[in-house]
Amino acid sequence: MSRAVHDEVHLVSRIGWMRAAVLGANDGLVSTASLIVGVAAAGSPKSAILIAGAAGLVAGAMSMAAGEYVSVSSQSDTEKADIARETAELTADPEAERRELSAIYVGRGLEPALARQVAEQMMAHDALAAHARDELGISEITTARPIQAALTSAATFAVGAALPLIAVALTPTGLISPVVAAATLIFLATLGALGAKAGGAAKLRPVVRVVFWGAVALAVTAGIGALFGVAV
Repeated sequence: MSRAVHDEVHLVSRIGWMRAAVLGANDGLVSTASLIVGVAAAGSPKSAILIAGAAGLVAGAMSMAAGEYVSVSSQSDTEKADIARETAELTADPEAERRELSAIYVGRGLEPALARQVAEQMMAHDALAAHARDELGISEITTARPIQAALTSAATFAVGAALPLIAVALTPTGLISPVVAAATLIFLATLGALGAKAGGAAKLRPVVRVVFWGAVALAVTAGIGALFGVAV
C-alpha cells in the first residue's frame, strides 16, 4: 500500500520579503500620517499639507530603499566572506571540517558514531552547503537579498504613505487631523492583521502593538504641531 505524501507549508520561507514589506508599509503609513497630522495641527492650509505628505512619501520611499539595500548588502557581504572562508577550510583540511560537522550533530543529540556517519554522507553530497547550513546558519531561506529588500521596502512604504494622503484629499481642511488619525489607526490594524495572517501568527498581539505605537506617534507629532503652530 502506497503512503500518501505529507505536504507541509512552512511560512518561514516568507520571512525575508515579509519583514521588509511589513516594515515599509507601517513606516510609510505612520511617518506620513504623523507628518500630516503635525502640519495640520499647526494650522497649515490643505495644499501645504498635501505637499508635505507627498514630499514625505517620496523621500521616505527612497530612504527606505537605500537603507534596506545598504544594511542587507552588509549582511550579504558577511555571508559571502564566511562562505569563502569555509570553502578554503574545506579545501585545506576536509577531515577537520568533517570532525567539526560531526561535533555539531553530537551537540544536537546524535550518538558520535551516527553523527560521523551523517557528517560523511552530508559532505559527500554537498560539503559546502552542509557547513553553510549547519555551522554558519546560512540557507536558501535566510540568504540576504539586498535588491529584493530594497524594492519591497520602497514599494510598500509608498503604498502605506499614500493612504493618509488619500484621506487628506477627501477630507475638509478643518477635519483633516481627526480623520487622518482615525483612518491611520484603522489602516494600521488592518496591516497588522494581514501581516500576522501572512506569517501564520495570531492576530491580536500584532494589531494591538502596531496600533499602540501608531497612536503614540500621531499624538506626539500633533502635540508638537499645535505647540509651535508653524508649518513644517
